This record gives sequence, structure tokens and C-alpha cells, in this order.
Amino acid sequence: MTAELHRRQMLMGAAGLGLAAGLTGFERLAHAVTGVSGADLGPEGSFSFEALQARAEALAKKPFAPAVVPSPELLDAIDYDQYQKIKFKPEKSVKLDDEGRMPVQLFHLGKYAKEPVRMHVVEGGKAREILYSPSLFDVPPGHPARALKGNAGFAGFRIMAADLKTDWFAAMGASYFRTSGPYNQYGLSARGIAIDTAMPNPEEFPRFSEYWIEGAAPDTSAPITIYGLLDGPSVTGAYRMRTDRLTDTRDVHRITQEIDAVLFARKDVARLGVAPFSSMFWYGEAGRRQSADWRPEIHDSDGLSILTGSGERIWRPVGNPPRVMTSAFLDNDVKGFGLLQRDRDFVHYLDDGVFYERRPSVWVEPLEPWGKGAVHLVEIPTEDETFDNIVAYWAPDEQLKAGQKRQWRYRLSWLDDIPFPNAVARATGTWTGMGGRPGHKRPDGVRKFVIDYQGSVFEGLGREDNVELVVTASRGDVSNSYNHPVVDQRQRWRAFFDIQATGPDPVDLRAFLRKGDRALSETWIYQYFPDQ
Repeated sequence: MTAELHRRQMLMGAAGLGLAAGLTGFERLAHAVTGVSGADLGPEGSFSFEALQARAEALAKKPFAPAVVPSPELLDAIDYDQYQKIKFKPEKSVKLDDEGRMPVQLFHLGKYAKEPVRMHVVEGGKAREILYSPSLFDVPPGHPARALKGNAGFAGFRIMAADLKTDWFAAMGASYFRTSGPYNQYGLSARGIAIDTAMPNPEEFPRFSEYWIEGAAPDTSAPITIYGLLDGPSVTGAYRMRTDRLTDTRDVHRITQEIDAVLFARKDVARLGVAPFSSMFWYGEAGRRQSADWRPEIHDSDGLSILTGSGERIWRPVGNPPRVMTSAFLDNDVKGFGLLQRDRDFVHYLDDGVFYERRPSVWVEPLEPWGKGAVHLVEIPTEDETFDNIVAYWAPDEQLKAGQKRQWRYRLSWLDDIPFPNAVARATGTWTGMGGRPGHKRPDGVRKFVIDYQGSVFEGLGREDNVELVVTASRGDVSNSYNHPVVDQRQRWRAFFDIQATGPDPVDLRAFLRKGDRALSETWIYQYFPDQ
């Protein structure tokens, strides 16, 4: 969890800083660089995604070499507070088009981001490296960063709004990247790849050691393309992320990334995680007994959503378990999955500082069949909101062996909510409480669950229309199950049931609403710990 904490701390701080680097024009890459002299650019060279793949493949045949950290004693002195004092010079921003719609700025190295990343700009099949220079940053007198040598490298980069006042994409540390999503509020993070997450052996964190940034190419409408060279003890990889940010009439944003990931294995990988996310869940409406804070709920994501290869829609509320738990949802050619923040009501959080109701949802759509595998959900106990304790990814059945090449294509969407068919209702709330009936002695070891479903599928249905709640449990006894439309809310239906179970082992619950042979709702799945 240490790597997760450091990444979260640095990105939370960096999102509010003007930490960046930029460049001046030169003859061939006229649009790509503004602000620095030619002395801060490396020599020009050819570049293509095919050449990047060849380089990753060649690198995989060599022993892994850890990154060389420049002046580690100086970087140790650039702690969180010192890092906040480093300011980017706005006029140095990397300009990728004539309009400057998506200027790029670079992050400085520091105590929690020591491994240098090489940065390049690309135009017309040619690339030049951006060389680190202290002149790209405003640094206070006496600050330890002033002693850092030239060409030290960068910690990562971010993409700014055209006015340079805010950023909406940031990449820093290992293979992490994230966006500010629909409401300009950072939350969960994506990764290039996950290696051996929640395994008995230590998790591995490959990193993007180099990035190449390109403006709109003639063969694509994406205004910016990010290329990355992945390197780690077990794998290398070449990544291409065609990235766009669209804004609707409500000033709500949607960031889409079409990702090509090509991996080469140095060693056998026990568990590979494709399209992984890291998020935070401390407590929510269903776990009030865990609450140690005055706020009603604290989480970046409240559930895992899956659209299976067979077309079933699954909603699994995430939790804060008593011990590390991994849940695997087996599938063949999964159609989509993601960590969502469905609850958008400010009153449910009451935090006007970090605005949890504005956190992005993220959805993965494979652009070609992924075959057999499973969506994995890893939940790690936490007692604080500063830790990323939720991980989700796709784990293919076929193990990645040393010397093999594997590739995946998928679309990553950072958005308010995923598209949902009118014929299926979604689960929008989960609550738990004492089992039994009010006014009667409450039975021991019995817990009541209440689920709200919402959708236009309920329009016109009433109590007499034979809507059935289907509930199953991996162990224990289910009783008192019933459902009804919520009074004065035409598209909202409420389901109730009790579960009697004891012991430390979890109870896996599954519920949905149906009418005859037709499912009216997605399938709600929950992991209940009776002794928690």
C-alpha cells in the first residue's frame, strides 16, 4: 500500500500546482513546442508506434535495470511541502496545435516521485526529447531543487485546459494516470498494467519510463495521442492512448481514451491485470457501523459494474472488509466493466472541500474479443480516506509466459455514468440494519438488507403486477423478502430481505427483480460479513 499512498499524495498535491515544463518552436516541430530554446531539446529522430513496439520487444530480452535516481539526497529534501513551492512558468507550456487547446506541462521530481521519466514531443513522424532544465520552473531561493543537475528528468506530465488554470489529465508514478472526469474533480486512477495484485508474493509496479506526446495526426480525430514505454522486472510494453475530452451543454465532460497495449514478457507472470483501476472506499450508506468521521459517506467509487459477455448487467457495491478479499467474476468476452460513483447527491457526503459526489466513474470497453477470464475486485481494509484500497482489473485465463507477446485494445471512458438500457433498472442504493420487524423482538444473527432500483422499466407497474424479488445466498437463511414501488416515485422500486448467518466467513448475496421470465433489474451482488 505504500506505493499507492505516495502516488495519491503526490497527485492530490500536484493537481493544484502549476508544475510543468514547456518548449519553444523549432523548424520541423513548429506546432509542438513553445517557450524554451533549442538547447533544451534533444536531437531529432524518427518515431512510430511500430518502432516503439520493436524497442519494447528488444528491451524484454535484456535483464531489467532499475531506474537511476538523480541526486537522491536532494530529492529526499523535496518533501510534500517543498514540492508545493515549485511553480511552473506558464509560458513554457508545450503547445500541440495552433489553438493551444490541450497544452502539456511536466511534473518536477521530488521525494515521492524520484524515478525520472523521459519526455518527448512528436510531429510528422519525428520526435525530440524535452530535456530537464531548472529554467522551466520558478523555484524559491534556497530551495533544494535549485541544486539539481541539468537533464535530471521529470516525474510525469499533465494536460491543461486552454486557459492554463486547471488540468484534466495527470500521469505520475509507476504506470498510473487519471483524469478530472466529468466535474473537474480527481478521484480514482488507472494503470497501464497490474502484476500479481493480491498474491502471496509482492505486487510488481512496472513504470512508464518514457512518454511521447503528439497532437492530432492526419489519420485520427483524437486531438492528443500519448505513447508510453513500459518497463518492469517481468514485462515491457508499448502503449498508445488516443485521448479526447468532450464537453456537453451542461458543462459536463467526458474523456475517452482508445488504448492499444502491447506487452512482452521477461518472466512468467502469475496474475496479469489488464485495464486496472485503483480507488478508495472507506465507508458508505450500507456500512455506517464503520463510520469514524462526521461525514455520512467517504468514497471515490461506490460499486463495480460489469456487462458480461452474455449481456447480464451486474452491480457489486464495494466495501471495506475486515481482511483483504479478492472476488472473481468469471466471463467470456466481457463487454465492459468499471468502477463507478453512482451516488451524486452532495447531501449524502456533506464535504464541500473534496466533493466526493463529483468523483469520476470509469468504464472499460474491449475493442476486440478478450476471451476467457475474470473481472477481479480486490478490497483492502482501511481506516482512512488517504489510501487507495479498491482495485479492479481483467485477468485473462491464459497465463503470460516468458518470451510471449500479448496485446489488448480497449476504450477507457471517464464519465458521469455509463449508458444504460431503458429495459433494465439499476441498483441505486443499499442499506442494512437490524433484521426482523419493528415493534417485535429482534432475532439474533439476522441482518436486513434494503435495495433501491430505479428505471423507466417500472413505469406503470404497481403492487398487484407480480413483480418478484429473487434472492440467493451462499450460506445462511433468507427470509422476509418482499418488494414494492416507492410511494410517489414512479420509477423507483424497493426490495427487502433478511439474512440469518454467523461466523467470520463472508456471505455472498445475489438479488434482482423480475416479472415472469423477464428480468427488470440488473443483478445486485453483495459480500456480507456477519461478524463485522
